Formats: sequence, structure tokens, C-alpha cells
Amino acid sequence: MDGTREMKDSKQLISNIQAQYPRLSKGQKLIAQYILSNYDKVAFMTACKLGETVGVSESTVVRFANALGYSGYPKLQDALQELIKNRLTTVQRVEMANEYSDDTTILNKVLKSDIDNIRGTLEEVDEKAFEEASNKLLNARKIYILGMRSSFTVAQYLGFYLDIILDSVHIIRMDMGDAFEQIVRINENDVVVAISFPRYSKKSFEVVSYAKEKGAHVISLTDSIFAPVASIADNVLLVKSNMASFVDSLVPALSISNALIISVGMKEKEEIKEHFDDLEKIWKMYSVYE
Repeated sequence: MDGTREMKDSKQLISNIQAQYPRLSKGQKLIAQYILSNYDKVAFMTACKLGETVGVSESTVVRFANALGYSGYPKLQDALQELIKNRLTTVQRVEMANEYSDDTTILNKVLKSDIDNIRGTLEEVDEKAFEEASNKLLNARKIYILGMRSSFTVAQYLGFYLDIILDSVHIIRMDMGDAFEQIVRINENDVVVAISFPRYSKKSFEVVSYAKEKGAHVISLTDSIFAPVASIADNVLLVKSNMASFVDSLVPALSISNALIISVGMKEKEEIKEHFDDLEKIWKMYSVYE
């Protein structure tokens, strides 16, 4: 099955395991039983680790994933993560990080996770959606960038650089009054970039819904087609953010932001060269840099 189908089928994963159970081999039934009781743990286990825990071989785990209709264990794991990622409390996510036994392990696991997330993002990001998003940003009357809680870091980064390239870039800030007041003049000539990751902010969805009703073009930078903002977006840029801990990996989101900035910048190459020339003079005049 293709990637989109696999993601959509994650909602039926548990019932699918139950339906397939009578036809599974003895070893596969052990895996099924363990997943049904511990799917929140399995979502962040490697095939090897799951096999060791259950007492079967890694190849049995892979065949189990195939028996459920998945192209491989990573796709089954993606489906499990879709099931749980927005339901986990922070306390539960801390408990899941029990494999982070020491600082060296933490360093290696976190960096490897970020590498895997970037690789997964590169494989799955919609290139046509990216191209349209870039063009919409370039031609927008005004750009509103929204990211709440930890996502605000990505919003601020994207907004900082787009503001150098383009006019009328506005980062929606919670410390600058109500979010709705900041976008009350939004219309069909404007673009909203909504950055949202688990646990998804209810307020973000409400603000984006309002912008959509006013006719604005919505670009969502999120981790799942099931994310609330993705359901109303015109362009969905999916990024992996899996991290078996109480924080999410925002590295791929920053990478996609970099790509958007550079894409827009290259289309405005001559204009931004003149702009940067002016900035260099200002920076030198006021000793901004050492």
C-alpha cells in the first residue's frame, strides 16, 4: 500500500490486528498480543527491540508488519505513532524515554533521531505543495506566520528571514494581544503559514480556521495529515518530528523553513542583493557586528 494509505489506515490499526489475529503464526500472535496491550511503547521500539521483548526474531516482526499490509516495519511503526502522538501527556512521554540511560546515549540517540527525521521528511514531503507554497509567499499581500508554544521557535525563525526578503511579514505573537485581533484584516490576498506539532494547539486551529473563512491561503507545516491544521490547509508540508521523549524534533521543520526562505529568496535575488547592501551599510555604521 502507498504511504498516504498507510497513514490513513493507522486509525483502523487495532481493529485490523484483531481481525488478522486468527490467521497469524504463533510468533506473530505473540507480537499482536504485546502490541494490543502496549502499543504506546511499541510505537518507539525498533523491530529488533520488539523481537527481543516478545521473544521472536526480527524477521518475524517484519513478516508481522507485512501480514497487516504494511510495506515494512517502519510503516507499521508510523501507524502506531499516529495513534498515540496526540494522546500522550508530558509525564507519559518522560516515562517513554527510559532508554536514555546516560549522556553519551542521549547524545547519540537524539542526533540519530534527528537524522532519521530529516531523511523521512525528504522522502515524503510533497514537492508540488512546496513549490506552490513558495510562490504563494512570494506573491502574497501579507504573510502571517503562526506557531504556538514550542512551534513559535520555528515561526520566529521563518518570519525573521522572510521579513528580510519580503514586505509585510507578521509573526502572530501571544504577547502582543489576542491572535484574532492581529489577523482581523486578513483577506484572500494573504497567506497564513501555520506551524503545528503534537500536542496540537486548539488555539492554532481556531485562528487558522478564521483565516480560512476570510479567504486566506493556508500553508501548514506539520507532522501528519491528521493534524487539525492540515485538514483545512491548501498546501501541507509534512515533516517528521518523532522523538521518544518529552520534546519533539523541530530540526526537520527548521530545514523546511530554510528551504522555503532560500526558494523565495532566489526568486527575489536582485532585489535582496540591493536590500542586503543597504543592511551592510547600516550594520557597519552602527557597529552591529564585531
